[in-house]
Amino acid sequence: MKPRVLVAGVGNDLLGDDGFGIAVVRRFSEDGVPEGVEVFESGIAGIRMVQELMDGYEALVVVDATDRGEEPGTVYLLEVEVPDPDELTEEDRQDFLADTHLTVPSKALTLARAIEVLPPRVYILGCQPKECELGMGLSEPAEKGAAEAIERLRELTTRLVREPTAT
Repeated sequence: MKPRVLVAGVGNDLLGDDGFGIAVVRRFSEDGVPEGVEVFESGIAGIRMVQELMDGYEALVVVDATDRGEEPGTVYLLEVEVPDPDELTEEDRQDFLADTHLTVPSKALTLARAIEVLPPRVYILGCQPKECELGMGLSEPAEKGAAEAIERLRELTTRLVREPTAT
């Protein structure tokens, strides 16, 4: 069976809580991944995620540290609407084209939409970081968030692979 859901861990695990996405997908994989789910470590190279999406998926879950100004360790599940790249201003288009690695997930998602490989369902499972400074390992609040995120990721991916195929 071809995987229907791609889970992409994003971030830099050399910068403390910025490695949240990588830590979560590694731990998620250790416990066994539901059938129909592919797990991928994108790290800080969003272009690699776009290349992976070229295999064709029905849903994408990006796991990343997400600064939303809340209490550190707060976990979010957001359904994402990716902007149409044709609607970018000329300045935004130039800025977009200047970032060849697409290190910011939003830029990678916009490129995926532009080349028509973005799945119809896109989610971000994020955690409010405490600190993203040089060093290995997550802060205590991000560790607690990681445990919650793994549970939510398992629930979400199990639901997504069971939903009828979009036509």
